[in-house]
Parts: sequence; structure tokens; C-alpha cells
Amino acid sequence: MKVENNKVVSFHYALKNNAGDVLDDSRDREALPYLHGHKNIVPGLEAALEGREAGDKFEVTLSPEQGYGQRDEAKVQLISRESFAGFDQLEVGMVCQMEDDKGEMQLVGITNIDADEVTVDANHPFAGLELNYAVEVIEVREATEDELSAGRVEL
Repeated sequence: MKVENNKVVSFHYALKNNAGDVLDDSRDREALPYLHGHKNIVPGLEAALEGREAGDKFEVTLSPEQGYGQRDEAKVQLISRESFAGFDQLEVGMVCQMEDDKGEMQLVGITNIDADEVTVDANHPFAGLELNYAVEVIEVREATEDELSAGRVEL
């Protein structure tokens, strides 16, 4: 069965940056399942999986636009340290959920802490990077009605 819209695809991957550093690797856990054609994974990887079959192995390099987008410095903000009064401990590298200007919740990473302010970054950690994937398609199957209704694989 080929990868096409509305199929559930499970795959393993290793993700490296251009320096060869491993950014993520699924081999030590379950294969990643997703519903093809529903924007559940980065666009360039979904396009590269189109037409593949279980057992296929391939490598693909994605530009930032095909992955997590370019970095947007407007997504880096200084927040008063008082806004974090409810946190027991604050550390650079922590990820927390904050409300954006539109009242929607978003994940932000803490990149700097000083006496009065905390710098948060809402960019994806891989934004602006060229991404190098090594992929192995493990399974392609029909989606269930529930998965199609939800637009994603229910884990």
C-alpha cells in the first residue's frame, strides 16, 4: 500500500542538522504514526513520504520553509520576572506555556534570566535550520473513521 492522503503511516527517522549533530531520533521508541495529508508533520517530510511504501528507506534534506519555518525575532520577548512568580524554579532551557496576544496558549522556551526580566522564545527550536532526515517507512494502513474525523491518529 502506498502513502497517500488519508492513510496512516508509521515511520522511524533520524534528524540531523548540517553539522551532523543528531537533533532527534525515533529508533529508541515506537515508530511515529501520522495521518497523511492532514498536516500532522512538517510539510517537506510529508511531501517526501508521498508514494512511498512500507520498507522504503530514504534521506531528504528540507529547507527551513519546508520544515519549521524561518526564525522570527518578533517571537522573542522580554517578560517581567514577576510574571513567573508561581514557578518554584526557573532555568534557561525550560519550556512553559504562556498566553499570546490573541489569548491563545503557546509553548515558549526560556533563553535568558536576569534580575528583572526573563527572555522567552516562541520559535520552534528547529526554526531556521536545514533539516536532514533519514527515514524508514514501517507501515502504511487505512485510517479508521475516528482517525479521519479527528484529522489525526489517536494514540
